Amino acid sequence: MKKLKVIVSGGGTGGHIFPAVSIANEIKDRLPEAEILFVGALGKMEMERVPAAGYRIVGLPVVGFPRKPSLKMVTFFWKLFQSMRKANKVIADFKPDVAIGVGGFASGPILKAAVRNGVPAVLQEQNSYAGVTNKLLASKVKKICVAYPNMERYFPAGKIVLTGNPIRKNLIDAIVDKSEAYAYFKLNPAKPVVLLVGGSLGARTLNESVMANLGLIGETDVQVIWQTGSYYYKEMLERLGGNCPTNLQPMEFVSRMDLAYAVADVVISRAGAGTISELCLLGKPSVLVPSPNVAEDHQTKNAMALVENQAALLIKDADSKEQLWSETFKLLADKQRLNSLSENILKLAKPNAAKEIVDVVLEVIKV
Repeated sequence: MKKLKVIVSGGGTGGHIFPAVSIANEIKDRLPEAEILFVGALGKMEMERVPAAGYRIVGLPVVGFPRKPSLKMVTFFWKLFQSMRKANKVIADFKPDVAIGVGGFASGPILKAAVRNGVPAVLQEQNSYAGVTNKLLASKVKKICVAYPNMERYFPAGKIVLTGNPIRKNLIDAIVDKSEAYAYFKLNPAKPVVLLVGGSLGARTLNESVMANLGLIGETDVQVIWQTGSYYYKEMLERLGGNCPTNLQPMEFVSRMDLAYAVADVVISRAGAGTISELCLLGKPSVLVPSPNVAEDHQTKNAMALVENQAALLIKDADSKEQLWSETFKLLADKQRLNSLSENILKLAKPNAAKEIVDVVLEVIKV
């Protein structure tokens, strides 16, 4: 049998890169001889993260579509033209058997070039609201793997397969000793723990909600692990000065998320698709604060998919300073509600997402 050649494309954010790498790893686990080439957007984080995961990547000069009419339109169309030429060359040189798109700027040109050259393609849509690139490609691909039900609103029903989102394998495999996790963060196992994460770069609103509620946080016996993100860490430490409550632990980045999730009684987070998939899998009661600065407000739609199943709480970004901490502490005091959120979010988990997506890919090319 000839060696399988696969293109995996997309990126722009960690939410696109983690699933892409998970899918590639699953293909490698099953077909070690497979040759996998990533295609990303030049200057975006996939250009570093993908080689770090052990895969070759080619970058396209593509950029996002400008939200307002301006001279940037000229740059956009010129870079799109260059990207299409480069994408056609990548397809001609690499000769893939299949192309997989996970969303993000780069997946448009490369999947377009693939289907134009007769290469079967599969899409993976992480959000409950379909991205522009994926909607444009939907009619041309063989199958579309989705993470949420009711995606017939955006895609042809016959092409949809509900697989869930692949997540970091170490979170699935981690059987964490809780006492090790408490020791790692120097926490008291007898007291409740809140984990606040705003993504690796951080989230300004979440950080400001902490700063506005230092008094309230300090009055409780709740222990707070606070990932400020790399953008904001120094600023937050300077503003705290010597006034950091003893039960608040600011960290630039939580490298051991498996341990952080293990000790967290409640997680406060943005509502990116990858984060939500992790929270579902781990059954974590969550307070979601969707970012308003994302395309088509898709984080609110992701969060609402949980809220409608009584599986999470939602606080609007604009209300977070006033409501976030009082609502979180109210939730922590209500054991029955905590248990019910945990049970309901677990029902939405899809632990075998990477496996099911690769099943779809191999079915499309009849391997």
